[in-house]
Parts: sequence; structure tokens; C-alpha cells
Amino acid sequence: MPRRRASTWRSPRSEGGGAVRRGRRMREHVELRDVTADNWQAVVSLELDPEQEDLVASNAESLDEARSDPDARPRVICVGERIVGFLMYDAGRPRDNPREALIYRFMIDRTHQGEGYGRAALGKALDEIRAVVPKVRKVSISYLPDNPVAKRFYASLGFEEVGIDEDGEMIAELAL
Repeated sequence: MPRRRASTWRSPRSEGGGAVRRGRRMREHVELRDVTADNWQAVVSLELDPEQEDLVASNAESLDEARSDPDARPRVICVGERIVGFLMYDAGRPRDNPREALIYRFMIDRTHQGEGYGRAALGKALDEIRAVVPKVRKVSISYLPDNPVAKRFYASLGFEEVGIDEDGEMIAELAL
């Protein structure tokens, strides 16, 4: 099975009293959309900072994987018509009544990091997972153990580390 890595950042703008109001407005503007023939090239062209590139599988690899995995749900993170990121998750098939979901790709383009889009997009993804598969009770995400930014970011959203997987990645879970 391919490595399922996630990387993220923590917005320096998320601190202080205005963060909650700004976060709510931000979340209203962020949308998750399907990957289509019209936007896939833009998704593949999204970039990370050079020091982040080894933390996440490329979007091209992820889209290739999604073609052969019927449970993969690749999603484009948009703000208006701007594509700012990409994520992919597996919530199983609703008819199977899955209880767990896995977010295994998550990235925000380097030019949009620190603007609150990652936090808003993850919130939208959790809402979407709940809507698609209402009986899901746990969402997992993975990241490299030596990625303190990802650790802080996911912990700030309620994810708790539960251990290292067979690929050496930290697994964090969120109870829904």
C-alpha cells in the first residue's frame, strides 16, 4: 500500500480574539469540490515549500491512486474560483455502514499557507464525511512523527495521537 502522508501548517494569524470570527467567515468561503477534467491540472500544479515536499505524496500520485481505489475521495480545496489545496479521504462505502474514515492526503499550496484555509478545509472535510457516512464515529489522519507543525495543528483540532503505523507514520484520531 502506498504511503499515506499528510502535512499541514499552523496559521500565525489564528491567535487572538478575532480568530474565531475570522475562522467562521473563512470556513464559509472555503469549498471542497470534485476533481474534474477542468481542474485536475491546477491540482497537480499546486506546490509545497521545498522543506515540505518529502512530507506528502504528490498530488499527481494521489490522483493516480484515486483512479484505482473506488473508496478514495479526492477533493479540491477552493476559495471562490481559486484552487488553494487538495485533500483525499476514504470514508468507505455508505452501504457498508463504516464507522471510521481516513484522511490521507492534505496540502495547501505554499502561496496560500498561513491564511487559515487548511483549518477551514479540514472542518469542511469533517462535515462532508459526516454527511456522506453518518455512522462514522472516528476520523484518522497520519503524519511523519518528526513533523511538529502537523502534530500541533491536528491536536488543536482535537486529534489525539494513538501510535505509529507499519509505515512509521504517526496516527492521530478524532472522535466524532
